[in-house]
Amino acid sequence: MLKTTDLPPQQALIGGGWVNSATTLEVEAPATGEPLARIARCQSDHIDAAVKAAKQAFSDQSGEWASWSARRRSEWLLRFADTIEAHQEQLARLECADTGKPMTQAKGDIGACARYFRFYGGAADKLHGETIPFETDFAVMTLREPYGVCAQIIPWNYPSQIFGRCVAAALAAGNTVVLKPAEDACLSVLRLAELAVDHGLPAGALNVVPGLGSEAGAALASHPGIDHLSFTGSPETGTYVAQAAAQHHVPVTLELGGKSPQLVFADADLDAALPAVIKGIIQNAGQTCSAGSRLLVQREIADSVVAKLCERFAALRCDAGETDADCGPLINARQKAKLDARLAAAEADGIRVAAKGQLAPNAPTGGHFAVPQLLTDIPKGHAVLHEELFGPVLVVQVFEDEAEALELANATDFGLRAGIWTRDGGRQLRLAKGIRSGQVFVNNYGAAGGIELPFGGVGRSGHGREKGFEGLRSYTRIKTVAIKHS
Repeated sequence: MLKTTDLPPQQALIGGGWVNSATTLEVEAPATGEPLARIARCQSDHIDAAVKAAKQAFSDQSGEWASWSARRRSEWLLRFADTIEAHQEQLARLECADTGKPMTQAKGDIGACARYFRFYGGAADKLHGETIPFETDFAVMTLREPYGVCAQIIPWNYPSQIFGRCVAAALAAGNTVVLKPAEDACLSVLRLAELAVDHGLPAGALNVVPGLGSEAGAALASHPGIDHLSFTGSPETGTYVAQAAAQHHVPVTLELGGKSPQLVFADADLDAALPAVIKGIIQNAGQTCSAGSRLLVQREIADSVVAKLCERFAALRCDAGETDADCGPLINARQKAKLDARLAAAEADGIRVAAKGQLAPNAPTGGHFAVPQLLTDIPKGHAVLHEELFGPVLVVQVFEDEAEALELANATDFGLRAGIWTRDGGRQLRLAKGIRSGQVFVNNYGAAGGIELPFGGVGRSGHGREKGFEGLRSYTRIKTVAIKHS
């Protein structure tokens, strides 16, 4: 259970201090629909102050952050990873109550956050440029330099994880950060920021400014003082964010939506594939950009696979996150209403619900629960095959051969992740090359989060890469230095 002592400040972190806002926002518990906490409702003046604090910390050579070497940044990041792990239980309680996700998943997210800080802590002093062979009277080198003030707008579905992957990489490269968390779920982020300050992060290196996307988020995306912008969210909002940043020619990394396929061939190891297929759609109640929301199965095993999935779906249980059920609630009533409307339209079109999970008998009555569903008999081109439903809904399509499987896999404007289940080595490589996606997993799906693996999409799934060394490099720009020595 969440304790009142777990709750972070109802303020913004600006320049190393906690700052009040004139108004606050109520945070709702997704499992009950009841008030959970209040957060600051920051406005453009808060954003302006945060950007100025970050710029001063980055550019003022007398400031503490600007004087930190790569090795010192590395040491702090590694120590902070230990701090996160020491507070895992408290942070997980916040994450569970705030997002609604099961407690086991919440603990996993906090563990992943710590892993990001440990990975980028280990990499911070290993980021280097190159020397380039040129004319004999020249010495030419490239330097990897931080951008400066990095703006980060993160979503509500994985607040602590995405805090880790964005903040740790940006700080490791020597940048300063202004982070705008989602208003629907940011309690764990605020507590992480509090811990960072308590554990010696210099003033202005990290600034956290909660509030509405239309207010604080819009002000941050369009601020002339930022040098780089990272956004994770919907394609529609991503378009707006990119346009706002373009006014000042600010480079942008966008991680947007997905409609990711899992391809299951007749020779697949179903004992390994089916649990991964189910986990890939029910994790975080399907509110995951990289959810495996489309199942493509070869015709000769389709009836058997669907029958086995029906049996497993029927046993899935939804409940409040603290019960550690298979599935928690959706984030809010708006998301629930949107999903319900799309499912009602699919039912009216004759799409069959082959199986459903169940709501636990004692689940809170005010929660935004959506039971897992398995949809079959879907005509080509139907909206449920192309729209990101952002709920625990798996849609099934049948294919005859490898060529049709590839055609169906690429029949989407998204391209974030894909899974391939087959023992045929040649087919594995052909499909891995042919599928239009930023990540392809063969005989697994997601590689347990893959902190070290570059992540990002193509098409409506966005551009740029996060995670791994590519994510670290994305927070730097190249400078070429050519020295004529004779």
